[in-house]
Amino acid sequence: MTLFEPKENAFNRMTIVAATEVIADFQSHSDMSVLEVQWDIQKFSSSSSKSARVASWAQVAADIKPQVMTEVGIVPLERALVEKAIQAPDNTKQKPDWKKLLAGLRFDGFEVVEEEREVEGENLWGDPKTQKFSALVRMLPTNIPGLDFREAENEIVTLLDRHSFSVAKGHLRQAVSAFQRGEWSSANGELRNFYESYLNEIATSLGFIGSGDSKAKRDFLGQNDFLLSDYNEWNANNQKPQYVQGLLSRMHPHGGHPGLSEEEDATFRLQISLVTARLFLRRFNQRKTF
Repeated sequence: MTLFEPKENAFNRMTIVAATEVIADFQSHSDMSVLEVQWDIQKFSSSSSKSARVASWAQVAADIKPQVMTEVGIVPLERALVEKAIQAPDNTKQKPDWKKLLAGLRFDGFEVVEEEREVEGENLWGDPKTQKFSALVRMLPTNIPGLDFREAENEIVTLLDRHSFSVAKGHLRQAVSAFQRGEWSSANGELRNFYESYLNEIATSLGFIGSGDSKAKRDFLGQNDFLLSDYNEWNANNQKPQYVQGLLSRMHPHGGHPGLSEEEDATFRLQISLVTARLFLRRFNQRKTF
């Protein structure tokens, strides 16, 4: 049993494709045929090759969205695929498709954790026998506005297009693409560029004139009440707490932090970058509209 209740379209297409690729790595053709019968999707599937099966399974899950029977009850096919994939053996978890699956799940707001459960029988010492299982957990609470990162990205891209912020959009696309490939350092660098770029473009659109650097443009936004000093987003006194500068500093650390994985850090940066961008781009859109 997983530790979440998925909503409709819980997983993006990259996650779904990666899950089918992971399954194909550790399941034989005959095993996949049995799953097709269990899920009643054999009529949609191509069995000519594993790659053909991967493509057809992913397309059915993403487009047709059938409900299928699993050990935990009737669930959407996309969830069945992910549930099956996260039980992959260790040798499969060393391959690129597994890394792509984890990156996709993080973008969807989930991570995979290992847990031990009791199973039938006893061990050599007479204690209950346990077995390790992988489970999905939500990284953030459900049903709180603003925490759906796919939704955030979609809205951000819409606002970037509306105001012709092409440079920032390019950095965002490259950041998300690198994140989905598991290239954490590249994703982090592009997120820093994205953050600075959209603030620069906002400043220019609001009337900043000159060849000043990004700091001058952020000061312009603060002096013209776009960045709010009452919320500690910006302050003329550099000694006071400032969210915008603080986040910029967090995006430019020196070296890794002991105990913090690259994946966790990159996920945090993606999440906070999207939430922050949506806040400021919405504010800019409202100012330009009204």
